[in-house]
Amino acid sequence: MDHYDYWVPAHTNYPRRSLYEILRRTAAVCPELPATTFLGADLTFGEIKEKVDRLATALAAHGIAKGDRVGIMLPNCPQYVIGVFAVLRLGAIVVNINPAYTAPEVTFILSDSGVRMVLTLDVLAPSVMALQPGSLETIVITSMAEYSPAAVPPAAATGVARLADLIAAAVTIDLPRVPIDADTDVAVLQYTGGTTGVPKAAMLTHRNIFANAIQTELWHHRSVERGRDKFLLVIPYFHIYGLTVGLMLGVWLGARQIQIPKYDVEVVLAALRDYQPTYFPAVPTIFVSLLNHPRLREFHLDRVCTYNSGSAPLPVEVLEKFERAVNVTLNEGYGLSEASPVTHSTPHLSRRRPGSIGLPLPDTDLKIVDLDTGTREVAAGAEGELCISGPQVMKGYWNRPDETAIALRTDADGVVWLHTGDVARMDEDGYCYIVQRKKDMMIVDGFNVYPSEVEGALYKHPAVMEAAAIGVPHGYHGEVVKAVVVLKPNQAATVEELKAHCASCLAEFKRPRTIEIRASLPKSTVGKVLYTTLRAEAARGV
Repeated sequence: MDHYDYWVPAHTNYPRRSLYEILRRTAAVCPELPATTFLGADLTFGEIKEKVDRLATALAAHGIAKGDRVGIMLPNCPQYVIGVFAVLRLGAIVVNINPAYTAPEVTFILSDSGVRMVLTLDVLAPSVMALQPGSLETIVITSMAEYSPAAVPPAAATGVARLADLIAAAVTIDLPRVPIDADTDVAVLQYTGGTTGVPKAAMLTHRNIFANAIQTELWHHRSVERGRDKFLLVIPYFHIYGLTVGLMLGVWLGARQIQIPKYDVEVVLAALRDYQPTYFPAVPTIFVSLLNHPRLREFHLDRVCTYNSGSAPLPVEVLEKFERAVNVTLNEGYGLSEASPVTHSTPHLSRRRPGSIGLPLPDTDLKIVDLDTGTREVAAGAEGELCISGPQVMKGYWNRPDETAIALRTDADGVVWLHTGDVARMDEDGYCYIVQRKKDMMIVDGFNVYPSEVEGALYKHPAVMEAAAIGVPHGYHGEVVKAVVVLKPNQAATVEELKAHCASCLAEFKRPRTIEIRASLPKSTVGKVLYTTLRAEAARGV
């Protein structure tokens, strides 16, 4: 690529190894280096690997084997790292679950994936036990303080196993090697919203994720170096952005991962100042928060080598203001769960192109096709659907052959293309610009929210006749959800009642920030709700 930074190759070879091999290799080369820093306590790569091998032995004794699904429902902490690599060593499949999800959301994921075991926090275990999905056999618990200086093991509970007990009780760690085909064996089920409102899981293979980590390494080669890097990670591991460019890339590079389980601007600023990390991947809302801190300049954030924004569009105004305030370059990327996730990033040295998501990563091909047929490539500058091909593109959707066929299409040359559903254009130099996301999807704090998820929750309220949800711009969250509701005749409900109802069945980031009760919704002649009209009205303040 003519506009790549000079150190970035257009092509490279990607090892066909299991993700566990990343940890095994790094622990063999530098076992004494700190792997994680959490609440002031460090664990080395050697210590992490030993705990991983012991836990894998214990999980195997509980019957977990290749292909089984194991849910990981944890914030950023050492236990997440240990749990994920133990599952992957056995050839089992990690199912990422956001700890903030409500009972209906967790129930769906557990049932849809057929999870046999869940690793979660002790405070969440009772709610998981109450769900009782048919496939779930074992709940393994840990506490947030388990690997802190003031370590406190979680209290024992009926029907659960304690992570620390499983690790301590492992008799041997000499497990037989599980044969893993990195190209075809699924490593992670990453749930993402569906256009129908029903979440679906992207099947990401070992090679998908490993390749994307290496692609990211190549892109940032000048500012990452094996054994000396420090990653500050507030982006959650259960988000594919955090899993790939945080956890997996960090372990591959032998980087120290400074883990922050929940975002707090004061905690993050102090960590940036005290640890001086070399790499800080985050989402736009975090950069907005940092930018608006009254004492930002006191923390000397120019000592961080690489700032990277992803998972949601970064407003040009925020990028420019942050770079001026901190005197750094803020790189922006684009991706989606179905691509492990990164496909594009802005170069470090080339001239900035405001509003662009940058260039495709090494070995990532793209085309923009017309919106009518989805087959004809459009000219430079014309708008169309962005399609991606590369080693990071998913295997398909879990148990969703019809939706897989829509998303993954093979051309006449046998190349498989991921149709992103995002409308984009490309300039003559190959830089891409997202014109609009999937038709009605919202992105709140980097998480996808589909209108039908919110509307489905509202429709469960007995007084609601019709509901429509849209995203409205927000200076901090990127977007927030607004719902417009029509009540049934002779029924009554207040905005506060409807918000409380949503809180019972939707994660916080999916809940409507504002709810408007109307007499009717704008509709087309065939009865379809006109979301474009609602968005236009919201933009005008109607």
